[in-house]
Amino acid sequence: MMQQANHRAGGDYDYDYDAKGAGYAAQRRADPRIAAQIWDSLGDACSVLNVGAGTGNYEPLDRMVVALEPSAAMRAERPAHAAPCVIGVAEALPFDDHSFDAVMSVLSCHQWADKPKGLAELRRVARGPVVVLTFDPVALQESWLTIYMADIAAAEAARFLPVETLSAHLGGEVEVRPCRVPKNRTDGFMEAFFGRPEHFLDPQKRAAQSAWAFAPAGAEARFVAKLAADLASGAWDARYGHLRTAPFFDGSLRLLIGR
Repeated sequence: MMQQANHRAGGDYDYDYDAKGAGYAAQRRADPRIAAQIWDSLGDACSVLNVGAGTGNYEPLDRMVVALEPSAAMRAERPAHAAPCVIGVAEALPFDDHSFDAVMSVLSCHQWADKPKGLAELRRVARGPVVVLTFDPVALQESWLTIYMADIAAAEAARFLPVETLSAHLGGEVEVRPCRVPKNRTDGFMEAFFGRPEHFLDPQKRAAQSAWAFAPAGAEARFVAKLAADLASGAWDARYGHLRTAPFFDGSLRLLIGR
């Protein structure tokens, strides 16, 4: 990743990053305002495991980090200065109990074949906090995007466990923090374009968003056609133009901190 992913063939909501992940690093760059929230959640941890690490976005630079990523394409896009990366999946972490001060996973857990097992593994190897950045599937349905692509949004929401379920599988005390999406965010997931709808007309930007891979046949083309028409006519701006100048969007992004 930037979409940080655990890829294995055959999963219902598995995105094949080895086949489709080329170019993610260019479109999915860590946003410093979100990074600051993640790093703050890690507390005073000196050693951190990043699970589903992708291209290394959001890895703190001032701590000892070990990355774990199954996709060869994602590992190949990691920059030279990135943390050492181990091949593996969340459900079977190749580390002893309590090996790290903290564990983090950024926009990855919706890709795991066995989410409860993966979350239990994160907890097993952490001495301290487990930090998970994810989307709330309920709030995901409230974006203007749902109006334009209800079938795609429904498929995307189905990939995510409810925040309450994720918290239960993490165990212990879990704090859930809304993570506001800043304007002009550099990480190009869907809600990052809340006030920049023209970006959805760019096929390269859509290619860096795994949701489109799970859209029903023809849904992506219908979405592009409808959005392009409404932008040209001014209908989108009449309804949602206020989002163009909004400094933040209170969407579905959530930061879970398990202690």
